[in-house]
Amino acid sequence: MKTPTEWFDEYGDSHQNPVNKRIHWVCVPIIFITTVGLVWSIPAGPLEGLLEGSLSPYSNWATLASILAVIYYFALSSSIGLGMLVWCTFTLWLVAGLDQLGWAPLWATSLTVFVLAWIVQLVGHRIEGKKPSFFKDLQFLLIGPAWLLHFIYQRLGINYETQRHSTP
Repeated sequence: MKTPTEWFDEYGDSHQNPVNKRIHWVCVPIIFITTVGLVWSIPAGPLEGLLEGSLSPYSNWATLASILAVIYYFALSSSIGLGMLVWCTFTLWLVAGLDQLGWAPLWATSLTVFVLAWIVQLVGHRIEGKKPSFFKDLQFLLIGPAWLLHFIYQRLGINYETQRHSTP
């Protein structure tokens, strides 16, 4: 498995242009949130009623997908996993709140904003002159948010690499 630095360096190869980087700082979180909103909107089916009480609004596919994503991030690095756990928890809370507003169907709002954000991202890649990384490997769809987190970690002086112990 690649280290976080290997993933981030490879992802960063197609994100050198300052305009494209700024676009990604805005659009990657928006795409993440709207993806959660879209998955949240899928009927829960067998997950419905799995959890009772205060957790029941979170008995949905978005919560399950977020748990799987966080497991992926923890496999990448414990500190990246922790940061993405916080981000995923915030995102689920935000989407739950948006769903409760009821001013528009969550799926429609999420889909519209998702498409617009991807159009802007593709404009950024056009400016960059390089294709999005996920064309090479779909894992880059999960690496994008962690790539942004690694810049936050760098600024805060947090080590995001998993310590690997070598055996003698």
